[in-house]
Amino acid sequence: MKKNLLLIVALAVTAAIAVAGILDPKGLAESAARLVAVQFDSRAWFIMLTVSFMLITALGLAISPLGGVRLGKDDERPEFSTVSWLTMLFAAGMGVGILYWGTAEPLTHYLAVSRYVAEERAGYMALFLTNFHWGLHAWAIYAMTGLVVAYFAFRRDGRILVSEPIVSALGSNTSTRAIGWICDLLAIIATAIGLGGSMAMGVFHVEEGVVVLFGLEQSGGLLTYSIFGVLVLAFLVPLTVDLSKGMALLSNVAMGIAAGLMIFILIAGPTAFIMGTTLQAFGDYVNGFLAQGSAHSP
Repeated sequence: MKKNLLLIVALAVTAAIAVAGILDPKGLAESAARLVAVQFDSRAWFIMLTVSFMLITALGLAISPLGGVRLGKDDERPEFSTVSWLTMLFAAGMGVGILYWGTAEPLTHYLAVSRYVAEERAGYMALFLTNFHWGLHAWAIYAMTGLVVAYFAFRRDGRILVSEPIVSALGSNTSTRAIGWICDLLAIIATAIGLGGSMAMGVFHVEEGVVVLFGLEQSGGLLTYSIFGVLVLAFLVPLTVDLSKGMALLSNVAMGIAAGLMIFILIAGPTAFIMGTTLQAFGDYVNGFLAQGSAHSP
């Protein structure tokens, strides 16, 4: 019981949140929205500075001699190719969201911004905002978190836990163990809720696509539960085999399909407009990031 206390508490908290969502989904959504609003209203500056610091640190490590430190023993080599690692990162980290919200989010921003500025400028600003959400800043959070945990796990022979860097760097005592335990608890809860939310979004996105493509009527919960079952099965099957034959292969196939879709849209769509708007938005993103850095520099 003592060894499994962390898991038991995490499951209990996650289950309580799930039950609250089932019994009162509107109330839970409103509470979550208020919590997010409070965080961004009072601590948006802290969030932005923290993420920008992570990005600057990640870029600095990448170009410095420390970027050559192997996350493993000196004689070990990566188990997968760089392409496979990248496809698994995209599939695991942004698979569902980026395909849907990569289109829906800039359109949402565009509709809001176009009420105040010219349409062409609104398009650039919409992609600029989307780049901050899905671009280098977002990946810096993944990179720095994974880098710290991987370093202590594979270079210092520690456990693959969020708490390991805290305990290893600051020493094992009552305070560090307590802080580490809370960090592990929050990590488990956040992972479970994140996976549940991502799966739920995927179900509804696929359902809407099936309804539109095949001209179906909304059939209550039957179609929703059917799609949910298929997605769960598609997720579980690769986990029953070796990683290279399961998630790596599935991720490579998924990213191949996504790349094919992107190339098709680029060729068949308004190529000049897409490339021009993308480059302009990326330029705005880089200029905004540099301006933010200079504004907060001493």
